[in-house]
Amino acid sequence: MTTGKTLLALALSTLLPASAAFAASNDTLIYCSEASPESFNPQIASSGPSFVASSQVLYNRLVTFDPVKNTPVPSLATEWKVSDDGKTWTFTLRQGVKFNSNKYFKPTRDFNADDVIFSVMRQMDAKHPYHNVSKGNYEYFTDVGLDKLIKEVKKVDDYHVQFVLNEPNAAFLADWGMDFASILSAEYADAMLKKGTPENVDNWPIGTGPYALQQYKTDALIRYIANPNYWDGPVPTKHLIFSITPDVQTRLAKLQTNECQIIPAPAPVQFEQIKKNKELTLHTVEALNVGYLAFNTEKKPFDNVLVRQALNYATDKKAIVNAVFLGSASVAKSPLPPNMLGYNKDLPEYSYDPEKAKALLKQAGLEKGFEATLWSMPVQRPYNPNSRRIAEMIQSDWAKVGVKAKIVSYEWGEYLSGMRKGEHDTALFGWMSDNGDPDNFADTLLGCDSVKTGANAARWCDKPYDELVKKAKLVSDPAERAKLYGQAQDIFYKQAPWIPLANGKTFYATRSKVTGYSVSLMGSDFSKAKLN
Repeated sequence: MTTGKTLLALALSTLLPASAAFAASNDTLIYCSEASPESFNPQIASSGPSFVASSQVLYNRLVTFDPVKNTPVPSLATEWKVSDDGKTWTFTLRQGVKFNSNKYFKPTRDFNADDVIFSVMRQMDAKHPYHNVSKGNYEYFTDVGLDKLIKEVKKVDDYHVQFVLNEPNAAFLADWGMDFASILSAEYADAMLKKGTPENVDNWPIGTGPYALQQYKTDALIRYIANPNYWDGPVPTKHLIFSITPDVQTRLAKLQTNECQIIPAPAPVQFEQIKKNKELTLHTVEALNVGYLAFNTEKKPFDNVLVRQALNYATDKKAIVNAVFLGSASVAKSPLPPNMLGYNKDLPEYSYDPEKAKALLKQAGLEKGFEATLWSMPVQRPYNPNSRRIAEMIQSDWAKVGVKAKIVSYEWGEYLSGMRKGEHDTALFGWMSDNGDPDNFADTLLGCDSVKTGANAARWCDKPYDELVKKAKLVSDPAERAKLYGQAQDIFYKQAPWIPLANGKTFYATRSKVTGYSVSLMGSDFSKAKLN
């Protein structure tokens, strides 16, 4: 947190008594969050805990996703149509949607097209008066390429918005269900700009979501209060509290003592303990994700494909999945999850073969080995529930072929920033689908443009691969898209910019009396959650 955010948090913490007890009641639900949010504006955030605390509680987007099919369905937009050439999308907006309010501002109108235009143009137009507020870095907007894709966005009338694209894009609709696409209030932004306090829009958010922000105390708690006019039906729990609890053991302890009623990402070693407790329930969600180790291909010796192939052979992925995931994941071999359009089920795998690894290193002129850093994530994720343990196992495997890996780790924000700048030699990372489309993995994580944005942790730019995934975005036919992604994965396998490690399931745990809370492709939904 910056000094400004810390001061804001201190100010917010005075709203309610700091001594207010974390006590469970029918009108209060407590969620043990993994971390403090980077920002309450999801346009400028990049971490899962930030999105849960902002976009998934405070805001809505034009579309959301069917929890079973993972396909776009109406939210703030009730319907949409696309022109025959695929370049013009027209959204019909939902009427009668109310914004929340706060001590700085009370809305005088319902949600309309002006709010959509503001939310897009703030991210797209460098000259927009809000573009540099909060030193905004609109990573997701640029990572998915919307800054280059959108030619124009215009208001047709109060309840119709039109996007004109520079080229067709099969993932465009799904992009508007992602966290960064949350719709902010243009009226609130105008009022704060006139008052000379535009940062309030990000620090004291106003959205159309099921809850409004009431209090924030850095690294301790966030309090929300239910939106009494929520467009998607009554919110059954009046008070929602995030108890910020980074340690996975402490989260479970709080769940057991009823200090929290919901916890994300329990460790696999905790599963049996949760299952044996009749007052707790362990929930499993099939996920679209991949955990991997990225080689920084701009650094020697990882610019040599023989070295990358060698370390793929040197890493016992099955042993890692068995030891760390404890049955909660499968071994990965592709940048795409197995249950996603375009996944190449016939893609070969790198078997565990240390002798073959040694031979390839010798061929690369490195028979005596080399030294490198191995970055280990400081957080738990479904695709990597114990990064330190995975790093240690990789370190041990590589040592057997003469490669000495030094494990390093940093605070999560510093980790992400350093990796985007290419400071790592190798780094453990992963991705959870934001929109259910293969482009969200194949291009966002490995495309040439993503080297510039920093989303491509391998900093790998392969022109034939890039041409295939770019072409796949222009094609609307699913079978043709799948064929192109399959060809791209063949190149990925041969060039080996990553060691794909695991496709993990998503787990969360609740008190058994909690109903209505759900986790899906879009993250956490608290709008129907309650304690019975």
